[in-house]
Amino acid sequence: LVHRLDKLTTGIMVIAKTEDALTHLAKQFFDRTSERRYYAIVWGNVEEDAGTISAKVGRSLKNRKVMDVFEEDSEYGKHAVTHYEVLKRYGYITLIKCKLETGRTHQIRIHMKSIGHPLFGDPEYGGNKILKGTSFTKYKQFVENCFKVLPRQALHAKTLGFTHPKTGEWMDFDSELPEDMVEVINKWDRYTVGSNQ
Repeated sequence: LVHRLDKLTTGIMVIAKTEDALTHLAKQFFDRTSERRYYAIVWGNVEEDAGTISAKVGRSLKNRKVMDVFEEDSEYGKHAVTHYEVLKRYGYITLIKCKLETGRTHQIRIHMKSIGHPLFGDPEYGGNKILKGTSFTKYKQFVENCFKVLPRQALHAKTLGFTHPKTGEWMDFDSELPEDMVEVINKWDRYTVGSNQ
């Protein structure tokens, strides 16, 4: 394995067949010359159409199982940068595209939480509760149905680009959104049309 995806995150991974390829590809990831784009569903209406989050990411000082963000001048954490762009707004949630400059553990999940938009369904960062919208039974039932369809963080490694270790050719790969994310997006499409958002 050249890189990792969080448990329950879907999408593209690259695996090297030889030691030479592994070294070459790992260096591209380390030097940030590879390109990775993720699709995520986050809670809330992300105000800016696009933005950049630059905040150190490291193990939480309160709970070692999860990550936290730290100020740039903090002795804790490692430098981390996430660029995001809004793809579609649903009022209560937003579909975004993220481009990673760095590849820290849980980076997108903790960066989005740090600006008030945890990933939909994320069990470790509070996204698996109803965070936006009313407490009406019909809405509550609707969101809980979405959680049943997507019982994980709504995060998918959509595209991956890198230079082929042997030929030097730039290679781009794209993957379809998984069925659970597509179904949840379709549900919100119908729900927001139905509620005249």
